[in-house]
Amino acid sequence: MISTLAQLRALYAAPGERALRKQLGRLDVHARRFIELAPFCVIASAGANGALLDVSPRGGTPGFVKTGDDGATLLLPDSGGNNRLDTMENLLVDPRISLIFMVPGVDETLRVNGTAQLRDEPAFTEVFVHERQKPKLVIEVAVAEAYLHCAKAFMRSQLWLPESRAARDVLPSMNQMVHDQLGEAAPAETQAQMTERFRLQLAQEQSRAT
Repeated sequence: MISTLAQLRALYAAPGERALRKQLGRLDVHARRFIELAPFCVIASAGANGALLDVSPRGGTPGFVKTGDDGATLLLPDSGGNNRLDTMENLLVDPRISLIFMVPGVDETLRVNGTAQLRDEPAFTEVFVHERQKPKLVIEVAVAEAYLHCAKAFMRSQLWLPESRAARDVLPSMNQMVHDQLGEAAPAETQAQMTERFRLQLAQEQSRAT
């Protein structure tokens, strides 16, 4: 078992100079462009008193996350979900945040680390007034580290290739899985019913935005 840094490092070569130097202290023009094209990211946050870490997906139209020209901050709107608020509750007690941005068809990813504040002032929420849904709050991230991650993971997984797509029926619907996990007796919502419900909700968001 590996239990020391020396043991761990003995298994691997030292990182190359370029791999270390590519880490920036703010978002440059390429990182800002990457975020502008990204319709999806994942967020990692940590809670208080040694609570388990949390990773949460976020999505929207490309450019749903906004960046300033100076690259020092980014703004991530909260689009609403199951109202567990795991990410937001974590950030209230531990402002550290990490994000990975993805662009469909691009095997590289962009990693951003920093600290976050939850902003509900109009100066922040009004930035998104013309988006699909005006957020109740915006996560403002002060960027501390940003760097592009190489393509190997996506090349190994072949994630973007059409032949890698699984048919949805290889798994039960999410509602059926949760239904089984909770031991509920009532009939579970089908995948088609859930998809239609979400489609109507997203259409309502869009109509409110226009």
